[in-house]
Amino acid sequence: MSFEQVLDDAIAAGKVPGAIAAVTAPGRGPAIYVGGDDGFGSPLRRDTIMRIASISKPIVAAAALAMVDSGEIAPADPIARSLPELVGRPVLRAEDAALDDTVPTSREVTVEDVLTFRCGDGMLPRFPMDAPIQLAYAEAQLGSDGPPGRYAPPPPDEWVRRLAALPLIAAPGSRWLYQTPADLLGVLLSRVAGRPLPEVLTERVFHPAGMVDTGFHVGPDKLHRFVPQLARHHDGFAVFDPVDGMWAGVPEFPLSSAGLVSTIDDLIAFTDALRDGRLISTESLTAMTTDHLTPQQRADADVFLGGAGWGYGLCVEADGRYGWDGGLGTGWRTDPRTGTADLLLTQVLWDGPEGAEVLDGFRAAVAG
Repeated sequence: MSFEQVLDDAIAAGKVPGAIAAVTAPGRGPAIYVGGDDGFGSPLRRDTIMRIASISKPIVAAAALAMVDSGEIAPADPIARSLPELVGRPVLRAEDAALDDTVPTSREVTVEDVLTFRCGDGMLPRFPMDAPIQLAYAEAQLGSDGPPGRYAPPPPDEWVRRLAALPLIAAPGSRWLYQTPADLLGVLLSRVAGRPLPEVLTERVFHPAGMVDTGFHVGPDKLHRFVPQLARHHDGFAVFDPVDGMWAGVPEFPLSSAGLVSTIDDLIAFTDALRDGRLISTESLTAMTTDHLTPQQRADADVFLGGAGWGYGLCVEADGRYGWDGGLGTGWRTDPRTGTADLLLTQVLWDGPEGAEVLDGFRAAVAG
């Protein structure tokens, strides 16, 4: 069955109201699918703008590697060189320990620790929800609990100050932790460049790749192409974030972990430019798409990674495919053996088996 038929069937079955997808390969034009509507009768279009959630992570990681290629930062650099607030933070004695039950850190956090999500900050795959550090993250509104759009984190300098007041959850390099490392990376890049993160991404990724509709908000001139973010409801779908909601204004904190919006053509442009060397060097792409986790770290992260490893800001499958998926209904994988990339955009939270079925069915059809 073709991937187009899989998506037609998913829409007809009510698993998603609409979808936009693409399959690309070097040397030929992309196969594009646009079907269904926004949940309220307005048909989706090829230039529809959607929230891409965690696909933001590899885009920001690509900007970091472009700065590595230019010599502005190096993977071995301690992040405290640019973020002195974070120097010398202690480490929790145990994941569920009191916030003052800590031990000294063995070394400072490096840029590579942040890129590989082993910087000691973030969400544990199996976190006790009443653990003191989990409650402290939520109270500080550091952006690591719940889907993007639930609340807005504070401005970057205040965000770093709040993070600095908390201990590391794990020693640098020892554990894979989710979400927060991506936001920390965005703050770091902005500090190193001396400019806001959106400007850094425009210079390092959006402009060289030819991405014209990707950013941390949707301007008034483009809101007519934006769609509501939906969540499953017992009788269909409910609006999680409206068109004029969280993404209609410039955010105080550009959320590197999950804050970008984009279009299918911009994501095609990104995956093409990443693959063909317009964004980062071959050496950096190899480092980005190599699994850096130990077997134990990979096993600990299985609930998030599903058996895959982790490179720089993206997952690396056992067969070498790389990319990442977004909890607001998006997915991307590139197969380096063939150069084929598959991209799927829906506007429905992946909050149940239906979303996984749509993405898995799409990928199976592409592979077939």
